[in-house]
Amino acid sequence: MDYYEILGIPKTADADAIKSAYRKLARKHHPDLNPNDHDAHKKFQQLNEANEVLSDPEKRKKYDRYGKDWEHAQHTDQGGRNASAQQQGQSFDEDQFSDFFASMFGGMGGSSQSRKAQFKGQDHQASLTLSLTDIYTTQQQTLTLNGKHIRITIPAGVENGQVIKLKGHGAPGVNGGPAGDLFISFIINNNTAFKRSGDDLYLNVDLDLYTALLGGEITIDALSGKIKLKVQPETQNGTKTRLKGKGFPVYKKEGQFGDLYITYNIKLPQNLSEKEKLLFKELSALNT
Repeated sequence: MDYYEILGIPKTADADAIKSAYRKLARKHHPDLNPNDHDAHKKFQQLNEANEVLSDPEKRKKYDRYGKDWEHAQHTDQGGRNASAQQQGQSFDEDQFSDFFASMFGGMGGSSQSRKAQFKGQDHQASLTLSLTDIYTTQQQTLTLNGKHIRITIPAGVENGQVIKLKGHGAPGVNGGPAGDLFISFIINNNTAFKRSGDDLYLNVDLDLYTALLGGEITIDALSGKIKLKVQPETQNGTKTRLKGKGFPVYKKEGQFGDLYITYNIKLPQNLSEKEKLLFKELSALNT
């Protein structure tokens, strides 16, 4: 085997480069993360062997000099020590892999099983579609994800496109590591005549000509219920009025609401009778 090629480094690599390359590849091919993958186990053994040699200045020196025969040269040079032979015949079972990996990447102390490297589980993504009237009040929903029922509370005022995190509701962790998280994206469909901007609502209200001229009272249907509005005489087309606190709930601030802005669109009468036309002519003559 070419140890440099196994680690993916040049022959001029320093100790830090060797260590970095080894840690990266060992994490990728470690048997704990690749169960039942014979190729990954074999690759991990090769990485371990390459790192054992190249991270030791004396062994690396002999490897650079003798190449694949470096171990025999070491046996001769060191008077028959069997360290190399032991390394050559060394094999690792799964627990030894875990012990080694834990020592390299910060596993827990204790028995071989407890020292296996722990990793957080994969995060899950989900989306939930609601209507504007749904999120006007705080509500509870039950989601079904991978056969599990998850009951969540959705605060009033959640925004379209907003993402919330449910900690620990993702995939299980590896070797006792923490579970991943569940990220829920909200899709809010506007099923009303209101336009929402943050916590404020906007509504266009048709106003008949006579009420606009003479003033009066009208009733509108707001999300909070029916609201009576007093119209001032001679209200002009496009007039805006603000209803404080009648807008949308403020997210996670119980009892707080934005404002409701009303814009009046004055509607001209149609299909006038002859008498109505005559009256409008008289009114026109008065104004001239």
